[in-house]
Amino acid sequence: MENCSEVKEFILAGLTDAPELQVPLFIIFTIIYLITLVGNLGMIVLILWDSRLHTPMYFFLSNLSLSDMGYSSTITPKVMAGFLLEDKTISYSGCATQMFFFVYFATVESYLLAAMAYDRQVAVCKPLHYTRTMTSSVCVCLVIGTSILGILFSSLHTGNTFSLDFCNSNMIHHFFCDIPPLLVLSRSITYINELVVFFAVGFNVFFALFFIMKSYFFIFIAILRMRSAEGRQKAFSTCASHLTAVSIFYGTVIFMYLQPISSHSMDTAKVASVFYTMVIPMLNPLVYSLRNKEVNNAFRKIMGRQSLH
Repeated sequence: MENCSEVKEFILAGLTDAPELQVPLFIIFTIIYLITLVGNLGMIVLILWDSRLHTPMYFFLSNLSLSDMGYSSTITPKVMAGFLLEDKTISYSGCATQMFFFVYFATVESYLLAAMAYDRQVAVCKPLHYTRTMTSSVCVCLVIGTSILGILFSSLHTGNTFSLDFCNSNMIHHFFCDIPPLLVLSRSITYINELVVFFAVGFNVFFALFFIMKSYFFIFIAILRMRSAEGRQKAFSTCASHLTAVSIFYGTVIFMYLQPISSHSMDTAKVASVFYTMVIPMLNPLVYSLRNKEVNNAFRKIMGRQSLH
């Protein structure tokens, strides 16, 4: 038996050790985090406030904003503390908790994007049956379903990762407790664990993407059949923001998780991780608001009322 000193806490290597970059990076990530909170919380408040936005599409969008705030808040405050206080330690249980909630919110986001694609399919392809198909109970069930899947997969990944032995070395070459760097850190044989990650993430990504692509296949057929140029333009603008969010989210997830752990470059992984843990949650409300006339009109309406007061 090898001598094994049980790890009780981990040290997060962070993004960089360069002292001159600590304060600038703290300022940058603070701004990103504040924009994320203000943008997503503002989107939720706007949807709740304006009765014209009380539709299935905006119900899913408000839940997407909750998810974005959730997984950004799981990661970013700890990264900011590392820059400002130079405290890069995280307890064993804290690391497991961070991984659980990150995987939970990321899984919820993945399936919410699929639910939103289905909603757009019904709206474009069967507009006369839209209100009968996308009822309140159907929308609530879809959101509850995404949450159940989030709990199942976050439990699977957290249990799968923290069932390994972590001895002697406790330096995680990342800025948060992600699966690949922890598998690299473990002294156990991780072949089975890597397969679990590959197939679980692969199932999540391609199952959700299958429904998204299927929905957009029918949407594009319906758009091509439209005689009105105005109708085609409206349908395209409705779907463009969602397709943008889908492309950014799934592109980075596939790059990060659907490759062998041994081929991971941690420096490249850190850049990709910054993108999907911090930048995407900030971009989503901007993507959906900038290209959406209803959201812009609701925002102008609430600003107009505030100026009157």
